[in-house]
Amino acid sequence: MVIDLKVNRDLLAVGHTAFDYIIQVKEFPHTNSSTSIEGMKTFYGGAAANVATVASKLGLKASLVSAVGGDYVGSEYEAQMRDMGIDTRSMILISEDKTPTAFVLTDSNQDQISYFYWGAAKHFKESAPPLDAIKNVKAVHLATGDPKFNWKCGEVAHQEKKLISFDPGQDLHMYTADELKSVLQICDILFGNHHEIDRILKTLKMDMGQLRDFGPKIVVKTRGKDGSTIYAEEKIQIDAVLRNPYDPTGAGDSYRAGFLKAYLAGNSLEKSGKFASAVASFIVEAQGCQTNIPRPEMVKSRMEEQWGINKNLKI
Repeated sequence: MVIDLKVNRDLLAVGHTAFDYIIQVKEFPHTNSSTSIEGMKTFYGGAAANVATVASKLGLKASLVSAVGGDYVGSEYEAQMRDMGIDTRSMILISEDKTPTAFVLTDSNQDQISYFYWGAAKHFKESAPPLDAIKNVKAVHLATGDPKFNWKCGEVAHQEKKLISFDPGQDLHMYTADELKSVLQICDILFGNHHEIDRILKTLKMDMGQLRDFGPKIVVKTRGKDGSTIYAEEKIQIDAVLRNPYDPTGAGDSYRAGFLKAYLAGNSLEKSGKFASAVASFIVEAQGCQTNIPRPEMVKSRMEEQWGINKNLKI
């Protein structure tokens, strides 16, 4: 697919592109012990790349800024991005290093432990924000990645009056309280699972109302099979869509992509949350974050199965 450089794009995802090793174990080992691996496969991942890829499949014109290594150039992953029409012209290439690599272990209870090799992403902090890429989109999503680089990109996006969403994810521990405040103060939407949102509130010594007064007017808390909660002018509860769950990896990123797709189309927060929940339900049916991405009509059909007819859904 050829990118039309004259057309403004919808969404820029900033953060990691990675190679994922998805590992299944019966139970996590204790210190100084081991456990058998039940299964292991390699997939394409990285939170920002997941959001860009799912968003693109759902119909958004997506752009991606990540720091990648020499092993990304000429890879099938790069070819996939190109074929999907994702704009990667602003990628940060560190040819002498490796592309970030994630090792995600899932036990029989569907709990997870992740190990992440930053590789080329160590160079985020010394990189300049991609001015042209930010100016050319409607919204910027700050995913897992270097706190300082995310803040620099967020500052430019804020100055350009772009919609900004923020999901520190499993890199939340890397943010100091001041760095966290700096990004939250300029973002419009905060995404996080219940552990991450609770940790943010505890770190900043705020309740949900104070957090929304301080920065993001929309806070989306995901809770796996227990659904999600959207905090805005009102509190909105969204049920999880459960069909044939197999692997939870990538559910959160796909939820964010689905939410942004629906929200940017002009849907209400409730409809955006329901659309996002339905998108995530497909991802968890297969291993890998980008393996079972649905088309928009598939998501709409599943929404109708779950909640009935979707009147005035804009997709």
